[in-house]
Amino acid sequence: MRGHNAHGTGHIKEREGWYMTTSFDTTPPQAYSGRGSGPRAGFWRRFAGAFLDGLLIGVINLILQEGLKAAGAVLALLISIVYYSYFEGGPTGQTLGKRALGIRVISLDDGGPIGYGRGFIRWIGRIVSAIVFFLGYFWMLWDKESQCWHDKFAGDVVVPVSAYPLR
Repeated sequence: MRGHNAHGTGHIKEREGWYMTTSFDTTPPQAYSGRGSGPRAGFWRRFAGAFLDGLLIGVINLILQEGLKAAGAVLALLISIVYYSYFEGGPTGQTLGKRALGIRVISLDDGGPIGYGRGFIRWIGRIVSAIVFFLGYFWMLWDKESQCWHDKFAGDVVVPVSAYPLR
């Protein structure tokens, strides 16, 4: 028979003796809050998200450069800066590619959004990460916090949304 226990703790006693809890909290049990101390997004997941973002920005870049020549290249660069700074620095910490892969950027210090200024620093860090044979991107493979160079520049980490749900 089902019913609340005498203590009113929300436990439901099943006929076979099993107990299950009820909760009104919608946060997943593995959700982390505060400092970004939980799981990190893996290399291939990050790679796929970056690939999708690269395709999007690349197509826009190609169209603008074909249509506007040098002015198109400058405009494409500005769009890239705004795209990454706005989406990664915004409340969700997700570009379209990151959203598709279920990952997001959070501050290493407090687990919250990094802000637009740090989003811009992260964009600059991408250039540095790519300069020496993309070593800055591969750095996450042996870094204890799984950070690429651009993550370190901006003081952030890339995490699965399942572990750090959007607030």
